[in-house]
Amino acid sequence: MLKGYLAIVLHAHLPYVRHPEFEDFLEEDWLFEAITETYIPLIKVMDGLARDRIDYKLTISLSPTLMSMLIDPHLQSKYVKHLEKLIELSGKEIDRTRWDDRFNRLAHMYHSEFLDARRIFVHEYQSNLVNAFKRFQELGGLEVIACCATHGYLPLMEVERKASVRAQVRVGAELYQKLFGRKPLGMWLPECGYNPGDDEILKKEGIRYFLVDTHGILFGTPRPRFGVFSGYLTKNGVGVFGRDTESSKAVWSAIEGYPGDFNYREFYRDIGFDLDYDYVRPYINADGVRINTGIKYYKITGNTNHKEPYVPEWARDRAADQAGNFMFNREKQVEYLAGSMGDRLPVIVAPYDAELFGHWWYEGPQWLDFLIRKISCDQKNIALTTPGEYLKLYKKYQVLTPAFSSWGWKGYSEVWLEGSNDWIYRHLHKMVERMVELANANKHAAGLLRRTLNQMARELLLAQSSDWAFIMKTGSHVPYAVERFREHTEHFTELYQDAKEGSLDEGYVSWLEGKYSIFPDIDYSVYCT
Repeated sequence: MLKGYLAIVLHAHLPYVRHPEFEDFLEEDWLFEAITETYIPLIKVMDGLARDRIDYKLTISLSPTLMSMLIDPHLQSKYVKHLEKLIELSGKEIDRTRWDDRFNRLAHMYHSEFLDARRIFVHEYQSNLVNAFKRFQELGGLEVIACCATHGYLPLMEVERKASVRAQVRVGAELYQKLFGRKPLGMWLPECGYNPGDDEILKKEGIRYFLVDTHGILFGTPRPRFGVFSGYLTKNGVGVFGRDTESSKAVWSAIEGYPGDFNYREFYRDIGFDLDYDYVRPYINADGVRINTGIKYYKITGNTNHKEPYVPEWARDRAADQAGNFMFNREKQVEYLAGSMGDRLPVIVAPYDAELFGHWWYEGPQWLDFLIRKISCDQKNIALTTPGEYLKLYKKYQVLTPAFSSWGWKGYSEVWLEGSNDWIYRHLHKMVERMVELANANKHAAGLLRRTLNQMARELLLAQSSDWAFIMKTGSHVPYAVERFREHTEHFTELYQDAKEGSLDEGYVSWLEGKYSIFPDIDYSVYCT
């Protein structure tokens, strides 16, 4: 007997990184690694479920910056070259490890994976993985939702707030509609950041629901009747769901979570760092910097520097066991909840960063595959759903004003506003002020002025990306984040001055349009007030 629902939501996002001026650029590897280790493995999972006619429901958000990179011919071409290098390297590894079966079988495993990735990327989807997610949505198992344009952190957009938030929401929703041929049902708010009143803008842009972290619901007004185990409606009629902490901890926690199992693959031991420099030199960064190749031969083993060889069968067995454990715990959860919610069935909302599955947690896609199949075939207490499907179940939902909140450290924006990154906001506030000023002063701009204003909008959106503040906080790739932020602010300021002075430079605008070719259909008038 059905007693409740589980809604798994994967958030797929990467900052917009595109450098055609370089043959090889270190930060572009973020995309290439994610394609090989996360997006293609997830596609393989869904393809297997469709082939075996397993009924499932899964939600994934694809950020506009990620989608823009996935459809970019320049980056598609670079990714194929990246794959060819990995295929060549793994082939050499088969030969190098031929005297040690423990590593040789792993070299064969990686070689097969890279060949399969090339087949899926090039031949099945013609180098455009957005079409893969579109296909699974049309098959009915996947609910793809939108995200804000450049993953801008909405709660800290203080100057001309409505214009800033509206631009992030509308540009993101418009790109989604262009690529998927339908309006998005839901939207992932970057970093789950919510400021009361933003739902009014979501409503006007046609968004039916969004998600917040646990305390966004629990500290909402009035007190939520069903905790985070139901959907709610804001006063503007937009659905809102909160994250369940118990299901999140099982996957996210570095101490208690499944990814820390000693039989799983060790992320931090890669041949790009382990093997002789001259041997790996042709397969690492053009500047000669050692990087991860994705070929990793060791398991976590334990809290020790001594690592044992990885055994895929042992890891697969643990993934199956832990999928069963996760399902059992969710069954017990809904059994307990069902008795206190009257005739309403509870929903457990479990959101995760998609890149955890496969990239950071190599066995994550296997675990997800086992979980979906077990829920479909091994029990009848819980069913998979999506937030959009759950909102259709009942005619009435409690009206709630979610609290100001985010996910991340302490849950109230601290990751994106602290000593390492607070300096960026005075620049962002001034840029928004100037963007609104020129948009209002030139509501019917045409020709080069229109192109200039559109490019200003692109530079502003790119500068607003929450990734730059996050990187500054975490301390990894900080010079790149600082340089990107400064670059966008400088471009914006030069365009603003040219527009104010009436001395437009078509060559400069054309160069910027080519350098950052995101949102080709953007309309600066989104900033008009």
